[in-house]
Amino acid sequence: MAGRPTDPLNFEHITLGQKVLFGAGRAADFLATEVSGEGARRVMVIAGGRETELARQVTRQIDVQVWHDEVVMHVPVDVAERARTIAREEKIDLVVCVGGGSTVGLAKAVALTDKLPIVAVPTTYAGSEATNVWGLTSNDRKTTGIDDAVLPRTVIYDSDLTLSLPVDLSVASGLNGIAHCVDSMWAPKADPINAALALEGIRALSGGLPLIVQEPTGRRGRDLALYGAYLAAVSFASAGSGIHHKICHTLGGTFDLPHAQTHAVVLPYVLAFNGAHAPEAERRMAEAFGADTALAGLNRLRAEVGAPLRLSDYGFDVGDVVEAARIALEIIPASNPRPVTVGSLSDLLVAATLGDAPESISPEN
Repeated sequence: MAGRPTDPLNFEHITLGQKVLFGAGRAADFLATEVSGEGARRVMVIAGGRETELARQVTRQIDVQVWHDEVVMHVPVDVAERARTIAREEKIDLVVCVGGGSTVGLAKAVALTDKLPIVAVPTTYAGSEATNVWGLTSNDRKTTGIDDAVLPRTVIYDSDLTLSLPVDLSVASGLNGIAHCVDSMWAPKADPINAALALEGIRALSGGLPLIVQEPTGRRGRDLALYGAYLAAVSFASAGSGIHHKICHTLGGTFDLPHAQTHAVVLPYVLAFNGAHAPEAERRMAEAFGADTALAGLNRLRAEVGAPLRLSDYGFDVGDVVEAARIALEIIPASNPRPVTVGSLSDLLVAATLGDAPESISPEN
């Protein structure tokens, strides 16, 4: 659990090396400069169907060797292998990905095996572009790992590219970013630097998301959300995956639940589960939310932006709870502030499935 700045400082922190370029309406210029700087001659652009038009706008100043649009949620291994094969056959020397977490995830899968540099141009608030974490799904199991080869060399943030992201998806994606912040407060490698980034990320995202709801075509809310999502991802990359992400990786990889919406639904239940057992982290998150408690602040934000409410809305059933709990329990860090059992995890998942009040989660072991 991250300590207060006045506590004795004794920790190890790794800062990942990455260039970040931020500016509304500047993505195409930024990308042209980066491609030229890399000396890349054979560029592969990865962009799913929804992002194709955006990707063509962003890449209008560069030569593209290959367009690849087979983007699938949770990056199935066979999908990754097809992209890798194309990259090798076309002798690609740079991958540009334009899209959300699944698009960045596929680019990372190519980089993992072929060690190609990535320039990431996010169109959501997923944050994958700022981490060295990769994820692949095979046989209904999502596996994640850490490898610096998958960290995009440059990230280009342009809020104009998020204007076409529907409000409901913007909300879910932004809450996914807040989940990175919350997990970073008690993940295995949590430290004061992670906490500082995470807390600022909470402030930015909780300020930006309501503005997106109020004015979907306004830049201010989307700028704040992108800024917060970046901070969230950087803190998460250093702190590692905590209980929240292990639960959501299970729900996504095994039960094929949508990534952002799953994170948005599960987050308040994890916060209720852990909060009393990490009082200092809870107090500081409450301050960041501007509320008496972190859960009250999160719940207020969720109500204000119309957050997703229950896992059952996305096809998850109470009958799957025990299996999900058993799978997740195997990968939840032992360092979690509160001991986790199949029973307590099942209670959390039942509440999240039905949309029960997060306050119904017992604070007891």
